Amino acid sequence: MRAAADLLGSYQHVIHELSFITGSKGVFDVDVDGELLFSKHSTGRHADPGEVLELYEQTHAAGIARYGT
Repeated sequence: MRAAADLLGSYQHVIHELSFITGSKGVFDVDVDGELLFSKHSTGRHADPGEVLELYEQTHAAGIARYGT
């Protein structure tokens, strides 16, 4: 899944736990370090490319450089 690659490629040095919780009919939630980041069930849609990474950066990555920079 692209969201996992985006998150771990950019913030593997600070993310301790990344979970994708699946449900019926393609529903999934993205949970980072015990906190819900994105929910297809709540939004009724799949995340756009780069959206999960952008949400993480807006809510968790203030002042944290991306991995390798």
